[in-house]
Amino acid sequence: MVIKNGRIVSGGMTFLGDVLIEGETIKAVGKNIPEEGRCVIDAVGKYVIPGAVDVHTHMDLQAGQCRAVDDFYHGTVAAACGGTTTIVDHMAFGPAGCSLWHQVKEYHRLADGKAVVDYGFHGVIQHVNQEILREMGEIFRDEGITSFKIYLTYDNKLSDLEVFQVLERAKELGAVIPVHCENDGVVNYLREKFKKEKKEMASFHPLSRPSRCEAEAVGRMLHLAAMAGNAPVYIVHLSSMEGLKEIEKAACEGRKNIGVETCTQYLTLTDQCYQDPKEGLKFIMSPPLRSQEDCQALWKGIERGLIDVIATDHCPFCYSGDKQLGAEDFTKCPNGAPGVEERLSVIFSQGVAEGKITIEKMVDLLCTMPSKMYGLYPQKGVIQPGADGDIVILDPEKERILTKSQLHSAADYTCYEGMKVRGDIDKVIQRGRIIVDNHQFLGKRGDGKYIKRGKSILAD
Repeated sequence: MVIKNGRIVSGGMTFLGDVLIEGETIKAVGKNIPEEGRCVIDAVGKYVIPGAVDVHTHMDLQAGQCRAVDDFYHGTVAAACGGTTTIVDHMAFGPAGCSLWHQVKEYHRLADGKAVVDYGFHGVIQHVNQEILREMGEIFRDEGITSFKIYLTYDNKLSDLEVFQVLERAKELGAVIPVHCENDGVVNYLREKFKKEKKEMASFHPLSRPSRCEAEAVGRMLHLAAMAGNAPVYIVHLSSMEGLKEIEKAACEGRKNIGVETCTQYLTLTDQCYQDPKEGLKFIMSPPLRSQEDCQALWKGIERGLIDVIATDHCPFCYSGDKQLGAEDFTKCPNGAPGVEERLSVIFSQGVAEGKITIEKMVDLLCTMPSKMYGLYPQKGVIQPGADGDIVILDPEKERILTKSQLHSAADYTCYEGMKVRGDIDKVIQRGRIIVDNHQFLGKRGDGKYIKRGKSILAD
């Protein structure tokens, strides 16, 4: 396959040229690559970018009595149609007291033979003892799972002592610790307080998880990482200006080995979405949507290099189903929303087309840095010889209206319903095969490969 005359975006540059893919990998990037005997794709006037990488999804996640409606087939079809050719999925908690291997085996059962894009897993740590710390090394070595998520809130949160032990072990291994940062005590106090006061509408969800809850936990986590010898740590789904200030403080002090992620929704949606007493349930996620001021601060954080990755935290539940558990009490609504298919289109439109970021920066945030943060680079996230033949061809001039009827998640809504976006995905190529053409999925169940990941740039 040869992609001709496109505007290739990779390695911080944009240049006119051709991409030659032989088998599953990129063979050459240059000009005037011969066409004879090859499948030729004309990309004149279009961007040719690496397949996007989403390092924060929750496919087939069990959350209490509810289960995310996208399994690894439907969820990765949605990913593919949105230009994402690789995901790294966050495992759900396992049974109380289980080994780390329990969820590794469970997630292979859920994903192997179903995923249509390439995939990896983040481990999850829900309690700490010497056996768990030993298993981290086994899984790192044998499974290529080089990141282990921890939570500072929810039922399986870790104490500061447990966090510190995990960080020390991560430093020893060269593993990355992604962390959900919210102050558990304050969140649970406010949730109970609002329930007692009968303040149970969706509009109280963001008030129950204020931005300083995030900021306090971010600051605490960064201090713990520093005390553990600058252990590699990655802040997931940063949502607030207050949280960003903690990142900036650490950067000013020269602290090392810190990665930072935000998500599409925290850049483009606000807490006004919760004001509709019915529709507000669609947007219940943790952390919650914030103010317009927070959105602007996060864009500035990207501009200043304080934020490395834009992911999705894709965790969809049906509005007509499980989300209705929160109709009379927002605390009973499962946390999460769809977004894996919408990310590239929304960020190109509201970021690149509106002049907030360059196309080169978008590729860095959605393709290259996610790959570098989680040990996928240079197999993923770049257009160069030897990399996987994962390519998205993007028409920058074409416009469309985002609507659920055109999307592929099993969820029955999109958070971006009716949004007009500039820039449309023309084709998606996975390891040398066209899997999406004009929004039509052409791939097959099980075509995705499990990837054993290497070390993160944070561990160097």
